[in-house]
Amino acid sequence: MINLEKELTLSEFQQVVFQRTRVELGVEARDRIIQSHQFLEKFSRNKIIYGVNTGFGPMAQYRVAEEDSVNLQLNLIRSHATGAGAILSEVDVRALMLARLNTLSLGKSGIDISVAEVLIQLINLEITPLIFEHGGVGASGDLVQLAHLALVLIGEGEVFYQGKRRDTEEVFRQKNIRPAKITIREGLAIMNGTSAMTGLGLVNIVYAKQLLDWSVFCSSVINEIVKAYDDHLSEELNQAKRHKGQQQIAKLMRNHLKDSGLTRSRKEEFYNTDHAKTELFKEKVQEYYSLRCVPQVLGPVMDTLSQTTKILLEEVNSANDNPIIDVKTEQVYHGGNFHGDYISLEMDKLRLVMTKTSMLAERQINYLLNPKLNDFLPAFVNASKLGLNFGMQGAQFPAVSTTAENQMLSNSMYVHSIPNNNDNQDIVSMGANSAMLTRKVIDNCYEVLATEMATILQALYILQYDDRLSSSTTLKIEDLKKIFPQIKEDRVLYKDIQNLKGYLKTHQAYD
Repeated sequence: MINLEKELTLSEFQQVVFQRTRVELGVEARDRIIQSHQFLEKFSRNKIIYGVNTGFGPMAQYRVAEEDSVNLQLNLIRSHATGAGAILSEVDVRALMLARLNTLSLGKSGIDISVAEVLIQLINLEITPLIFEHGGVGASGDLVQLAHLALVLIGEGEVFYQGKRRDTEEVFRQKNIRPAKITIREGLAIMNGTSAMTGLGLVNIVYAKQLLDWSVFCSSVINEIVKAYDDHLSEELNQAKRHKGQQQIAKLMRNHLKDSGLTRSRKEEFYNTDHAKTELFKEKVQEYYSLRCVPQVLGPVMDTLSQTTKILLEEVNSANDNPIIDVKTEQVYHGGNFHGDYISLEMDKLRLVMTKTSMLAERQINYLLNPKLNDFLPAFVNASKLGLNFGMQGAQFPAVSTTAENQMLSNSMYVHSIPNNNDNQDIVSMGANSAMLTRKVIDNCYEVLATEMATILQALYILQYDDRLSSSTTLKIEDLKKIFPQIKEDRVLYKDIQNLKGYLKTHQAYD
């Protein structure tokens, strides 16, 4: 059970979203919510407070009578449940719900406690609201996506439960769930925040961290396959450059290769032997960049992931709606904490580095497939008759086209603001769009890495290096070989590569 009392961590987020761990409100969080609601009820009498006794957006100039306050919130929810496009996955909706619950638990939103209670029931009973990808522009929050959440919280709309799409009212009746109570601000408080983009973004981080580890794994194994020299990963070389990510990647690869019987010592090969009369070296003095510069290429990926994780955890632990209710100062503050620029920018950055990760994998695939580059493997790691058989030749095309798609998708959403809402929202973040584009790029990366892993396995089948491979490689390679048998005669590969992708997404590279 995860107790929402202190700051939510990435580990706790993963437990709830991926492992279906139950959640509960701590005593302090419950008290904060109740006190905030009670304060707002009293404070709002005879005062003008946005979204409590006014219309919304450009309609805020109109005062709403007290007797219409509940209908005001219901009208907002129903009118903005206009989502379009694909339906968000169960994982993404759980992430969105947890993100919204966590920010509401801070007691800055003035909601009735029943809103948090119904959210907890949905999460713990694995009831998934129907929410669509396309909607909010990310600068009065994720209005449309969160409107669909709010619609379910009041007992309307649709949900997925036990594998079926059903009416919310029917499922609530079956599970004895009472809809959230709407009083003076609940609709706006649920909808007016960054929880869709933040939840999606945190899921992206989980997948991206795992992907980065597999990229390190593949790069390390390729260094074994080519019998690379060890100094490009040395502590001395990488400490000479002060980037933390580069140093960490180099260290991960050194640890992976520490007991390899294949990598070579430059000292032994070049420094302890007299080469004064050698005019032409048969073997390359230095490896290609896709092998030698992995710490310099993946280092920025690691550093970006670290920064993005920091920003998204700050956001999910923030009050990100408007206005903000502050019980301590007994004031209600109007502003723009719903604006998603922080998340949009970080998702753009993450998308860029994930694309670069796929580009590295594509170049490493090409190196293994091209005998003019590697000079020791048959063309396309073809273990059969050249000309008649094709090996991994056909698998290279999807890897290249998918990488090209990533390059195109890497354009920024952060700078694609379009004014809307009668120009009330005149500069917006497009944060949820950025997060969803980043998800597509990450998924594409897994496809490219799956093809790279298949190519590595085929190369290892041919080279028969098993007894000299590092223990880190050996630990995973046997399981991977069960998924992808050697290509002795040409066969259809798409299912095997899809299965490799599934394995990479559900298993850690390093236990």
